[in-house]
Amino acid sequence: MAPTHDPQLLKGVLSLLLLRLLAERESYGYEVVQRLRELGLTDIGEGSVYPALARLEREGRLHGRLVASRSGPARKYYRPTPAGSQALAQGTASWLSLAAVVHPVLVRSLPDPPSATPPESPATPPTAIPPEAAPPTGTPPTGASPTVTEDT
Repeated sequence: MAPTHDPQLLKGVLSLLLLRLLAERESYGYEVVQRLRELGLTDIGEGSVYPALARLEREGRLHGRLVASRSGPARKYYRPTPAGSQALAQGTASWLSLAAVVHPVLVRSLPDPPSATPPESPATPPTAIPPEAAPPTGTPPTGASPTVTEDT
């Protein structure tokens, strides 16, 4: 079974991936889905890609053009606009900067798990009595009997 990817992580980078793939080569929606799957994003579907393409076009980051097809309805081919190219450059720089921080944290070694026996707890330090609560010098603590000495 192919690995699945966290939908929230994928949602965060899908626009960037679409802009990149379309900057490499003008494509229509289904072809972009196939290209994403070839990259290893096998669980991505048209239900994610087509709305993202439409949104990027509405935002002025993609330009779409209809091209007649010999095997069915016309296909809409997309390519980035200058604003899309700028968004790609900024998004790529932002992603690489974030990945440079996150990657080393996620790949570093974890400490050894604790052993099955709990560690010895340190001795409990004596509780300090605040000066205002301490009995006056020479006065026995509350509830204690005074020491009686006999004079002989």
